[in-house]
Amino acid sequence: MKATTTALSKSLLAWYKENHRDLPWRQDRNPYRIWISEVMLQQTTVAAVIPYYERFLTRFPTVESLAEAPLEAVYEMWAGLGYYSRARNLHKSAQALAATGFPKTATELLELPGFGPYTSRAVASLAFDEAVGVLDGNVIRVLTRVYGWQVEWWTQKAKPQLQTAADEIASLGPSHLLNQGLMELGATVCTPQNPTCLLCPWKSNCVAFREGLTQALPLKKPRKQSEVWVWVPEIYRKGEQVALIKNNYAPFLKGQMIFPGTIRQQNQKPKTFDLKHGITHHDIYIRIENLTKSPIKSKAKELEWVRIKDIKKINPSNLLQKVLQQVLSS
Repeated sequence: MKATTTALSKSLLAWYKENHRDLPWRQDRNPYRIWISEVMLQQTTVAAVIPYYERFLTRFPTVESLAEAPLEAVYEMWAGLGYYSRARNLHKSAQALAATGFPKTATELLELPGFGPYTSRAVASLAFDEAVGVLDGNVIRVLTRVYGWQVEWWTQKAKPQLQTAADEIASLGPSHLLNQGLMELGATVCTPQNPTCLLCPWKSNCVAFREGLTQALPLKKPRKQSEVWVWVPEIYRKGEQVALIKNNYAPFLKGQMIFPGTIRQQNQKPKTFDLKHGITHHDIYIRIENLTKSPIKSKAKELEWVRIKDIKKINPSNLLQKVLQQVLSS
């Protein structure tokens, strides 16, 4: 496979140098800027990310400025991207990185909050040229097609095979260009639907192209079954304030400040509810208890009273905003 890998890497480098997009995080190899872009790109498209990225970097131009900012300000700049746990982890890791500087290896980066296998390898390679491959959806699609691998790529069993292939390509260096080339190829040519194979630098080596398997590969990941949850948030109000509690009882928005209440899972959606909201595979049916009485003493100790106008800074989730709008309009 080595000879084939060498040919693939050479043609990929030539193609990438001629065809790569001019994206704002490719202007230099600053690890902070690369890190922010990679975290944002995990949840949405390049076109959607660019304005968020530019606003975020204007507000937090350095890792030190991000570390020193209050979490509420980070949430504010992250609003609209979703997955707010990623914003919290950015803030935590920024505080560590501001003190120690950026480690240059994926192994060291992996120790930081929010740095999973992909992010740690991406930053180590793109910023510091460590010879490690990256595996995102684009890369997995390209690799399974070029080698004709009918593997369940979403399972832990298949990851070593894919990671080894990505590592072998990256090892032929420079890894920062080869990894970006792989991701670019998947994003612009080897797309999920209707790939433009005739424009691909790898078409002469691609098993899927040769055998007519491009639409069959990669294999389709089974959809995760949606779960039905009935949430009864208890809305305690005191003037312009409302009570929140650190979430240790609901399977969504874990560890974040939400309304106190109760939750249960059931097989079918309830017949009556006030609102519906979806978070990943959780279908949340909401029955609001708008309470005028004070919370019981044992519960009151855990509550934090927050001004209603400040809730979005503390927890920017649309779920809380929907509940508040329902309460305030009733």
